[in-house]
Amino acid sequence: MENKKQSLASRIPPKVWLLISFAVAMLVWYIMSIIPQTSRAFPNVVVTIQGLMTMVERGVFWQDLSSSLISVAMGYAIGFVIALPVAILMAWYVPVRNILEPWIQFIRNIPPLAYVPLIVICAGVGRLPQVIVITIACFLIMCVTIYQGVINVDETLIKAARVLGATDKDIFVRVITPATLPFILTAVRLGASVALTTLIAAESTGAMAGLGMRIRSLNNTFDSAPMLAYVIIIGIIGITLEKIIKFLERKLTGWQEKREI
Repeated sequence: MENKKQSLASRIPPKVWLLISFAVAMLVWYIMSIIPQTSRAFPNVVVTIQGLMTMVERGVFWQDLSSSLISVAMGYAIGFVIALPVAILMAWYVPVRNILEPWIQFIRNIPPLAYVPLIVICAGVGRLPQVIVITIACFLIMCVTIYQGVINVDETLIKAARVLGATDKDIFVRVITPATLPFILTAVRLGASVALTTLIAAESTGAMAGLGMRIRSLNNTFDSAPMLAYVIIIGIIGITLEKIIKFLERKLTGWQEKREI
């Protein structure tokens, strides 16, 4: 019986499953929009779209979107550029690992909202503290992920390369990099997600525009329709980035065996 159910499910194309998932989400949204306890926080689709159009007509939506994307892109890029060499050094050199790893694990457990005020005191208000907060969050998750990839490279491959006369540079280029590439791409994907989830915390630093800043502003007036629209926009950006990174991952790591479920 179970095999028949699985075979029936396997016959349904992924696009059909996507439509079913979307339809279920719309149904849940509609139900929440008519329940008295949730209707104020989750207005129906039409009201939400009207709220978004109001923000567009006011001329703030595109300003908010561009401001957030710039902050996310800058913090994300800087976080990756720092995380890659730090993770490799931690995995390759024990003294570096012993010095840095405890502090990285320590800071990982602190919510960004906790140290945002300290960053504002040091860097002032504006885009700089936003970029710093996103950079820290992205650095932590990407550094740990890449470090795990490098540290788990098969030691036999490294020893074999040394026996054949490979230098540290050769080992890094021909052994470490190919073996770690899937972990690097996973770090890139996780970093993009973390950058977006840190957005509201980052834009609580006195930002003049931004999706996170606008959500906090709308929360003060309980204007739920545009607030919900902005939340959905952040989700759409996240899904788009996820699809782009997964596409690159398939292209760059097509050699890697993956278990099909």
